[in-house]
Amino acid sequence: MSSIDLAGRPVPRIGQGTWRMGEDPARAKQEIAALQEGIDLSLTLLDTAEMYGEGGAEKIVGQAIQGRRDQVMLVSKVYPHNASLRGVAQACERSLQRMQVEHIDLYLLHWRGQYPLSETVEAFERLREQGKIGAWGVSNFDVDDMIELNDERCATNQVLYNLEERGIEFDLLPWCAERAMPVMAYCPIAQGGRLLDQPALRQVAQRHGVTPAQACLAWVIRREGVIAIPKASTAEHVRLNAAALHVKLDAEDFAALDRAYPAPQRKQRLNMV
Repeated sequence: MSSIDLAGRPVPRIGQGTWRMGEDPARAKQEIAALQEGIDLSLTLLDTAEMYGEGGAEKIVGQAIQGRRDQVMLVSKVYPHNASLRGVAQACERSLQRMQVEHIDLYLLHWRGQYPLSETVEAFERLREQGKIGAWGVSNFDVDDMIELNDERCATNQVLYNLEERGIEFDLLPWCAERAMPVMAYCPIAQGGRLLDQPALRQVAQRHGVTPAQACLAWVIRREGVIAIPKASTAEHVRLNAAALHVKLDAEDFAALDRAYPAPQRKQRLNMV
């Protein structure tokens, strides 16, 4: 399986996202089963956040990993309004309780807020020293934010990246690559489904005998240092995501997709959802 080093551990190039999970009790069993199916298929990087379902997604994750905590790399995120010295500690404790674990492998600042980065980093470092987190990183940080942070202990930057959102290729991806910092791509197949109906993408997928979503994932992880974290709420969807690890696009595919969705030629504002 294609893997990459994240916070000192090898992880699959495709993980499991959990945004919008834990919002409907009627879907809980299906969501838990989907995450467990993913773990069975070696998609052992699980990404969640206190924001998702206001803690509901973390509860789903906690139930999914019961009895198999040592098999997964657990990533969660703290709200910016909780990113003070005291707030981070309290938020982390709540996340640990919701997931019924003693340790979060990688803890991220979800996006920048009112608190100084130095204060948030100090809070992260205290948690690391206490053994409550293994490493820390950030999310939705542009190059200027990363330069201001200026901390080699930052393990990753999680940002929006897909065929429709290629702006980070101009400066942020090269900046992270120069520092051997992995980038986690959220919404790797975009939102709303319109991307999956794009003729060029469908043609590429058809050439390889895969779905447009699988072609999207293969395109995202074509770049060294990028991890895709798609959400899948059904077991069948998870199996398709796992199979995307083995899809190999070629120069003809990349050229066709570049024509449909050109690479950025100048600095673009970092988008987020």
